[in-house]
Amino acid sequence: MIKVTLVRHGETEWSLSGRHTGRSDIPLTPRGEANAARLQGRLADSSPVLVLSSPLQRARRTCELAGFGDRMQIDPDLAEWDYGQYEGRKTADIHKELPDWSLFRDGCPGGESADDVGRRADRAIARVRAVDGDAILFAHGHLLRVLAARWVALPPQSGALLLLAPASISILSYEHSLTEPAIALWNDGRA
Repeated sequence: MIKVTLVRHGETEWSLSGRHTGRSDIPLTPRGEANAARLQGRLADSSPVLVLSSPLQRARRTCELAGFGDRMQIDPDLAEWDYGQYEGRKTADIHKELPDWSLFRDGCPGGESADDVGRRADRAIARVRAVDGDAILFAHGHLLRVLAARWVALPPQSGALLLLAPASISILSYEHSLTEPAIALWNDGRA
């Protein structure tokens, strides 16, 4: 059965500190680079016909270190959630102003809503489903959470239920046929 491997980029200074990192082009930390390089061994048996990456350097670099840089195609739809006015801020700080705020429910002023991100995820899913074979996507935590929800026909807001660590691997596939999309593996961060 066809599988789609999702790889969240390695650690950055902002992911480490809990800051919303959308369109800011933050590099990997040395530990993020080391964790991304370890993905190469875990993905060695993969033979994707399609390798897509977010245009942001943290995802591209993870793709390169994992051994797929020579096959990488940039897909703007895999860019992280546009956090607008909340870019670079921590959820705890936003909650001081708006105690009930939820990213997946409320979106971001001057940025995207979950439905906006869901439309981009749907386009990426359509590209993956149009090829005959496996795919690997290198992208970001919130975007990949929405993409997984959309893969199994849940609303984009359901991505809130799926946590995703840096340099983790998840696999989307199907159960019995192409009409039964399923999540086969989620948030596997073992070295």
